[in-house]
Amino acid sequence: MTVSTTCPADGVRVVTVDRPPVNALPVQGWYDLADAVRAAGRDPEVRCVVLAAAGRGFNAGVDIKELQRDTGHEALIGANRGCAEAFAAVYTCEVPVVAAVHGFCLGGGVGLVGNADAIVASEDAVFGLPELDRGALGAATHLARLVPQHLMRTLYYTSRTVGAAELLAHGSVWRVTPPHELMDTAMELAQEIAAKDGHLLRLAKAALNGIDPVDVQRSYRFEQGFTFEANLAGTADRVRDTFGKEA
Repeated sequence: MTVSTTCPADGVRVVTVDRPPVNALPVQGWYDLADAVRAAGRDPEVRCVVLAAAGRGFNAGVDIKELQRDTGHEALIGANRGCAEAFAAVYTCEVPVVAAVHGFCLGGGVGLVGNADAIVASEDAVFGLPELDRGALGAATHLARLVPQHLMRTLYYTSRTVGAAELLAHGSVWRVTPPHELMDTAMELAQEIAAKDGHLLRLAKAALNGIDPVDVQRSYRFEQGFTFEANLAGTADRVRDTFGKEA
């Protein structure tokens, strides 16, 4: 199963992505993730959601092979809409979402954690947007929530990654832990949040989203329009097939 849900502690729901080998999600996987997060947030017994992943890394973004198999634009449109749904589900989840990140957090992974309320990362976690090497554009909206503006642009143009320790220095990661302590630390934070009154937590989440300086859903959809333009121009296929090596 790509997405599963567990309830390991009172008031806490853990949503876990598990799609070997690198947790790159197909179109349906993004929708399944969105449904799981939304269902958790709607549950009156849940006061905090932990978003986690199994395997080698947190998330490697969209399943590129699914896009390459499609001779038209159906998979691309599906991936665009599916990512938007999953990102929005995290952002608008009725209760706070804690992202527990290990290994690689790339592309769509950045979209997920950039919309989370708090991030706990293992020492081996790396964050980045290899979009320009994948024939795509997007999630700069969410990377900009993790690093300062000029660093975001440099990372975006170069497809470089940044480590958890640097994000800790920027204040966007709550804690950096050894890999074997990641889930314990995330659960500790989630339980501290879940100890608050559920109704007030929901009001607080709505209030904080309401004063956000950037409409993350609108700005991400704006970015996605350029991804589709790159596909229509043939640029995306050329770059995607070589992972940017001949672009």
